[in-house]
Amino acid sequence: MAGVPGAPALLDLADFIRGQGLSAEMVSPGVPMPTVDAAAAALGVAPERIFKSILFAGRDGRCAMAIACGKTRVDPKRLAALTGMSGLRLASPEVALRVTGYPAGGTPPVGHRERFPVVVDERVAAQEWGWAGGGRKQLMVRIRSADIVRLTGAQVGDVVADAAR
Repeated sequence: MAGVPGAPALLDLADFIRGQGLSAEMVSPGVPMPTVDAAAAALGVAPERIFKSILFAGRDGRCAMAIACGKTRVDPKRLAALTGMSGLRLASPEVALRVTGYPAGGTPPVGHRERFPVVVDERVAAQEWGWAGGGRKQLMVRIRSADIVRLTGAQVGDVVADAAR
């Protein structure tokens, strides 16, 4: 992606955090973190402390992001109802990179290239802080849920599928 002609340049979350004056901590645990359980184990926290930033694309090409915690599963229909968008499906890695500026698997909840609707699940909002994607697959950021809501202009709602509760 980086260095590929025509590919969008990767953004640097640490630059965004410094520019916003956030009290957030970037870490590189040094182990693969392909799942919530792996990330939680690497950081020594409960899975519910892991905040997932999941980008969805609508039929019309517009995107929306859901931020959920732990092993919960985002319900695209709930996200669609909260954003007023239709036909939401998981965005492709190419769309995620183009719209957010970060690769899928490391997408942070803040500092995106484009503005789009963001819904922070009520379980995330109920926690003071959590660990989220740090802009690269090997990085995580400890961030306050209130900062996510403030910086993205997010609404707080229930976007989790019933079976995941």
